[in-house]
Amino acid sequence: MKQKAQKIGRVRAAVLGWLGAPFGLTDVGAWARLGASSSAGVQVNDQNILQLSAVWACARLISETIGTLPLGMHERSREGKRSAPQHSLDFILGVQPNADAISSVFWESVVAAMLLQGNAYCEKLMIGDRLAGLSFLHPARLSIMQRRDGSKEYRYIDDVGRQRIIDGARIWAIPGWSLDGKTGVSVIQYGAQVFGSALATDEAAGGTFKRGLMPTVWFKYPEKLRPEQREDAREFITSRAAGAVNAGKPVIMENGMEVGTIGINPRDAQLLESRAYGVEEICRWFRVWPGLIGHAANGQTMFGTGVEQMMTWFLMATINPLVRRIEQSIIKDLLTPAERLRYYPKFAVEGLLRADSAARGAFYSVMVNNGILTRDEVRELEDRAPMGGNAAVLTVQTALAPLDSLGSNTADQNARNAMAYWLKDITAGTADT
Repeated sequence: MKQKAQKIGRVRAAVLGWLGAPFGLTDVGAWARLGASSSAGVQVNDQNILQLSAVWACARLISETIGTLPLGMHERSREGKRSAPQHSLDFILGVQPNADAISSVFWESVVAAMLLQGNAYCEKLMIGDRLAGLSFLHPARLSIMQRRDGSKEYRYIDDVGRQRIIDGARIWAIPGWSLDGKTGVSVIQYGAQVFGSALATDEAAGGTFKRGLMPTVWFKYPEKLRPEQREDAREFITSRAAGAVNAGKPVIMENGMEVGTIGINPRDAQLLESRAYGVEEICRWFRVWPGLIGHAANGQTMFGTGVEQMMTWFLMATINPLVRRIEQSIIKDLLTPAERLRYYPKFAVEGLLRADSAARGAFYSVMVNNGILTRDEVRELEDRAPMGGNAAVLTVQTALAPLDSLGSNTADQNARNAMAYWLKDITAGTADT
């Protein structure tokens, strides 16, 4: 009995060590980390799913794209909407969330957790009643316990292995795509069939390449060989019939020897086609065009306007929903009720134009020529000092005139006409004299 209890204790300790945090029967997140079974016979979890290159590439592409977008606070005033660098969240969200992290790495981790785990959790670092920073909580170290009164208890294991309980008021939860309107669904649980099939295909491909893409070869004799005959046959096969050095050389088969193969040719098994289909299935799951992660389906590639349209689609269908969800979550959980009426966060998706100077120049030209941005505002986006004067005035393409002077040309024209008549009278009087 004692040995059985000790065995159960060791198994429990091993499971808890693998999970990274203790858990209970009501901890859905911890049970999800145990993985999900698939019809392909492969257990899918948050560890082996990232071993798929397509999953790694999709998650990295989306998280790095959002992580490198400029994020700052804005305010609504009587003069209109403008940036609010004076707000404390502007530095926390856009530059440095805490003493150990920078904003790009922080948001990459948040988005990756939303994509793979369904939810991202951060701890609010408080100084009194003031929010002083944000700390990302690794999903493998976080345990969520449901209490009888309906509240939640958060337990987290820090970098040195100490467990601490975090009050629910200090937890900032950002859900991914949700079915109940409260928590995001786990990609691992719902995509187990897709990811399991891809993992099984990779394992089969690995075994095939391990054998050098060659099936197993058998040699058959009509009668049982004596030990010395078996050694002679093995020596003959390894030295004269097998190996790259013997390729193309004729082989003499004696004593009724027959040769055959065991296994299926990779092309017959459509192994390469299965792997390509797995990549497309994973891209469909993450809503990413395969070309963006280096996979050209059926050899198809896009150039020119095709790439531009695909990038627009990627921004609208993949990036925008996640960005909008984060912005609304910031308003809900990180701003006070009074601040929500005045301040709001905003990702500058124009940051995606930084890699394309031609597109960036065309964008700025349209915005300036239509009186939407001033030249100084464009210079600020390019991290250049303002010039002041007319560079700070909105202009339009008509004559690059100040926007607030449109419609006042009549008075200017009347003044010019009066001056012309006066000069004409002086000229006429001089001629008469």
